[in-house]
Amino acid sequence: MPPSVSLPEPADRAEPFCPYFGTCGGCTLQHFGPPSYMAFKQELVESALRHAHVETSVLPVIEAHGDGRRRATVHARGKAVGYMAARSHDLLDIAACPILVPALEQRAMSMTRPIAATIGDCDVAFTATDTGLDVAVKTERTVKPERLTLLAQRLKPARLTLNGEIVLQSRPPAIKIGKAVVEIPIASFLQATAMAERALAKLVLEGVGSAKSVADLFCGLGPFSLRLAETARVYAADADRPGIAALQNAVRHTRGLKPVTAQVRDLFREALVPTELNAYDAVVFDPPRAGAEAQARELAKSRVKTIVAVSCEPRTFARDAAILIAGGYRLDQVTPVDQFAWSTHVEVVGVFRR
Repeated sequence: MPPSVSLPEPADRAEPFCPYFGTCGGCTLQHFGPPSYMAFKQELVESALRHAHVETSVLPVIEAHGDGRRRATVHARGKAVGYMAARSHDLLDIAACPILVPALEQRAMSMTRPIAATIGDCDVAFTATDTGLDVAVKTERTVKPERLTLLAQRLKPARLTLNGEIVLQSRPPAIKIGKAVVEIPIASFLQATAMAERALAKLVLEGVGSAKSVADLFCGLGPFSLRLAETARVYAADADRPGIAALQNAVRHTRGLKPVTAQVRDLFREALVPTELNAYDAVVFDPPRAGAEAQARELAKSRVKTIVAVSCEPRTFARDAAILIAGGYRLDQVTPVDQFAWSTHVEVVGVFRR
């Protein structure tokens, strides 16, 4: 839970559906009834904006839990396999996680157990893709990948890697984004739920409107770029080299897209400056939790007409929004998107215009 977020007593209560609620550190809001839950998520955004002295109305929260989270990291320590316990450094052994997509709800734990029995303590990151499970194993021990080969053949993931090295790949893990199919690099980032990715993309496309040239900054694999490219020329930038390569590969193999230029660029150290930004009708940015302060300061000095900011941290979103507003932008719309079910986190999309 973010350090500045206090958990109020809900006005209406619900019966937690997970048997590990209260002992697992993953979910803290399952006892909130629906009205209290949505009000809490809304307040996360509104309070962050108030603290940054940003005055605007916040639209109702969009619920985007979908079929559950498609990503999970499971820890194995000794005989325990699961998540960290609440308010503790201890590991809670669990059998299943009901907030995950069906493909992971039980399998994430049941697949981790034989992996840990084979190589010892480890962390296993799972991603459910359209072509199967991507399983990324990390351990501090020196382990030859061959030790997991037979096990990987039995478990049948789409891909299994050990410390970034492929042990077995029966087919590339991939997801569909708009018209494109994107092969997922090892340890790549995806939104927590597929429904949230679609909801965020819809808000981005609506915010950009009829723009014919768009810069998509902190673009990742291109969940916005590939959809934007159906109607606009796109410049996409991110420090994630494998992600940019995956985006470029998807563009090459997808018909019907406008030109997409994808570049590896560290936007924290080398933000686009106004002379570059002014070439675009609109700019989209979706940074990590730390926000995009350096890029926001350059955007504030630019002549870009429309900016769509996406954030997984309301406080850094509010800070960056204040920078843009001080530079002459108005914040037309703020929409919370709840993909982090039963947690104290919420996604935010803001549309700024000159």
